[in-house]
Amino acid sequence: MRKLLNTIYVTTEGAALRKDGENLVAEIEGAEKARVPLHMLASVVAFGPILLTPALIGICAERGITLVLLDRNGRFQARIEGPVSGNVLLRRAQYRQAETGEDIVRGVVMGKIANQRAVIRRALRDYGDEMEPPARVALEAATDRMAMILRRVQAKDDSIDLLRGSEGEAANLYFSVFDRLIRSPDPELRWTGRSRRPPLDAMNALLSFLYTLLTHDCRSACEAVGLDPAVGFLHRDRPGRPSLALDLMEELRAPLADRLALSLVNRRQLRAGDFRRMEGGAVLLSDDARRLVLTAWQERKKEERLHPFLAEKAPFGLVPWLQAQMLARHLRGDIDAYPPWFWS
Repeated sequence: MRKLLNTIYVTTEGAALRKDGENLVAEIEGAEKARVPLHMLASVVAFGPILLTPALIGICAERGITLVLLDRNGRFQARIEGPVSGNVLLRRAQYRQAETGEDIVRGVVMGKIANQRAVIRRALRDYGDEMEPPARVALEAATDRMAMILRRVQAKDDSIDLLRGSEGEAANLYFSVFDRLIRSPDPELRWTGRSRRPPLDAMNALLSFLYTLLTHDCRSACEAVGLDPAVGFLHRDRPGRPSLALDLMEELRAPLADRLALSLVNRRQLRAGDFRRMEGGAVLLSDDARRLVLTAWQERKKEERLHPFLAEKAPFGLVPWLQAQMLARHLRGDIDAYPPWFWS
C-alpha cells in the first residue's frame, strides 16, 4: 500500500538530490551515497541547504511524491507537490462541518487525553516502584484528574470552546508532571515547562523536532484521502497553518512523539552533549543526534498496535492515514462518529 512507502530524510548539508532514470540519487561532493527507486517513495524531507535538481522536482510532482524543505533546525520552509487531487464533495462536507464539528472535536480531545494518561500510567507500571513517594503520588493524582476530565468530555454536550478548555486543562496537568517521567542523570535534560519558537531547553528541542516530523505525516495523510489539511476542527483556521493536520496529530503526540523522546533520554541514547545552545537562547539537536532521532523515528513507526475501531493491528506509521480515512468516512456519512485512536 502507498501508505507504507518510505519517507527519505536528507540531513547532510550540501548534499545534492537528482533523478537518474527511475531512481532518486543522493550525492555528496559528486560521489553517489544512496540510490532509491522512485516507486518506493512517498515523500522526501530535506534539512538545510540541500540541492534538488529541476528534473527530480518535476518527476516527484508527476508521481505524487511530496518534497518538504525544512531549515537545518527542523522548522518548516516549503512544500513542493503536484496538482491537488481529492474529492470535491468530501472537501465541501469538511467545510460545512468546520464550524459545527463538536462531535469531531470531542473525539480528538478524548483520544488526546486518554493517550496522555496512558503514557503516565505506563511509566507508573514500568518503574513506579522505583520512584520516590512524592513523584508517584503526583503521577497518580494527575491520572485521576485526567480520568475525570475524560469522563466530562465524553458525557457532556459541550461547545467547541469548552472542549478546547478541557483539552488545555488536561495538557497542563500532563506537562506539570512530565519531569517525573524523565530518568536521565543529566540536569540539562530536566523538564521545566513547554517552550516553542524557539525551544529553550533540550527536551523542548527534542519534542519540537519530533512534532515537526509528525505534522508532516499527518498533513500527508489528510491530502492522501482528499481532505484539506488547512481547515481543522479543534485548531482554529490561520493563514499558513495546517489546522486539520494538527488536529490529527493531537491523538498521536503522546504515544508516538513523547514516548519516543522519553525512551531516547531514559535509555541514555541522548545525553546533554547532544544539544547545543545558540545565541538568543534557542536549544537545538546536534547533527549526529538528529540523525539518531530520525533513525529511531522510522523504527518506531514500524511497531504495530491494535486499532481499537478496526480491531486490526497496524504499524504506528500507518495510524495517521487510518485516522484520516476514518474522518473522511464520517464526513461522508458512512459512519456515525469519528472514532479516536486509543493507545494501549
